[in-house]
Amino acid sequence: MTKNVETYFLEGCGRCSLGGTPECKVHRWQHELAALRRIVLESGLIEECKWGVPCYTFQGKNIVMVSALKEYCVISFFKGSLLHDEHGILTFPGPNAQVDKVIRFNRLEDILKMAEWIKAYIFEAIEVEHAGLKVPKSSAPVIPEELKRKFEEVPALQAAFEALTPGRQRGWLLYFSQPKQAQTRLSRIEKSIQKIMNGEGLHDKYSS
Repeated sequence: MTKNVETYFLEGCGRCSLGGTPECKVHRWQHELAALRRIVLESGLIEECKWGVPCYTFQGKNIVMVSALKEYCVISFFKGSLLHDEHGILTFPGPNAQVDKVIRFNRLEDILKMAEWIKAYIFEAIEVEHAGLKVPKSSAPVIPEELKRKFEEVPALQAAFEALTPGRQRGWLLYFSQPKQAQTRLSRIEKSIQKIMNGEGLHDKYSS
């Protein structure tokens, strides 16, 4: 995994085999990423590299990240759900996200037009962090019946699951609960047993 910001902009995050090749996603959005980087740095944040991507902090607290995906590049706000979003440009990065929000871009022109908006959102995000605001915790996902039965069959699985961090537990529960068919839920559980026994979360393969 990339540990240097300059390396990220040249070669990518290093999480997959495309890193350092012309096929890496960072090359597709090179100009857009450079524009986002300039806007963030002009806002006074400190640039670091975390999780293989550029991360920008205020007094040691994470504020935003800049990264490239296949169809677009994004600026991610760690506490985006607490921002007012005056212009309606923030979206959750995925169906299960509740805290962070992103602004997606696939044209340099849009970034340049929205530069002042982006800065205003960054300054608000800094104020949110400076004020110590926190996103209210949502209720825990329900444990599906199939997982309860599997816990009864394999007590060691329950012990391993309960030893996971709350975030990893939540990720697994959301993943197991999504399918409407009981057999599909059970299949997901059985295929995930070894990862849970190893103390891994659903998405750990992306950060290992």
